[in-house]
Amino acid sequence: MQAILRIENLNKTYAGGLTALRSINLEIREGEIFALLGPNGAGKTTLIGIACGLVNATSGRVLAGGFDVVREARAARSLIGLVPQEIATDAFETVSAAARFSRGLFGRAPDPAVVERVLRTLSLWDRRDTKIMTLSGGMKRRMMIAKALVHEPKILFLDEPSAGVDVELRRDMWQMVRELRNSGVTIILTTHYIEEAEEMADRIGIINRGELILVEEKAHLMRKLGRKELRLHLAERLESIPLPLAPFNLTLSEDGMTLVHSFETEGERDRITALLRELNQLHLNFRDLETQQSSLEDIFVSLVRAAP
Repeated sequence: MQAILRIENLNKTYAGGLTALRSINLEIREGEIFALLGPNGAGKTTLIGIACGLVNATSGRVLAGGFDVVREARAARSLIGLVPQEIATDAFETVSAAARFSRGLFGRAPDPAVVERVLRTLSLWDRRDTKIMTLSGGMKRRMMIAKALVHEPKILFLDEPSAGVDVELRRDMWQMVRELRNSGVTIILTTHYIEEAEEMADRIGIINRGELILVEEKAHLMRKLGRKELRLHLAERLESIPLPLAPFNLTLSEDGMTLVHSFETEGERDRITALLRELNQLHLNFRDLETQQSSLEDIFVSLVRAAP
């Protein structure tokens, strides 16, 4: 798949000496949903700001659709939509006027049909003549998204878009993101709701202390780093793990009622079959068994902790 956004050897050091980004190299593919994860202060918002032409890099460059976001700013920005963390709207404008203005700001010709479609998608059409200052917080967030979409960008940045919004808006927002991706729009999002990244993203990038420590296909990342557990809930309490079970690297719960077998790779079926056979030969009965797999949040936490 062709890259629509290229970030090449990007560095950012602020005047006070804080290094926010260190040698970031990243390609975002056309039509994918890319989730950028990292703790507070990791450099996510700085990276988005540079990519959108709002923050100056110390060195390196960003290409959007082949256009340098600094030297060819107008052409690059016409391809980009941004929904920032903070709500910032033209409070005294009406919803429809603000949407029309945002479209014109990017040099797009007036198109009432596009404005109507975006406002309807975000459940704002019935409020089109309402002044933004009178809207609820959730509706103002929808307005921010409308302003980012009304010039029909090919790349959409969502910087913590669901922070502080209600469950209904969050659900509607992610449905809209799926529809945008299906129409060919590339989505780059940051989020503190890691379960959303796990559900939505095609690829995951993890940034920590200004360094991009991992970029991976989500499914591959889950297979490679996600640990699985087989938990056997015993019918009777064990004092210790019998010696014949030592090769299976089991752990015993504190109450002696659960045996846990952890494994990191697929293809464990034969080994688990052998474990169950050994339990049968030892006359160790179990009431139930279950399997669990670590979540993206578990992987994220372990990677950040392990980073130097």
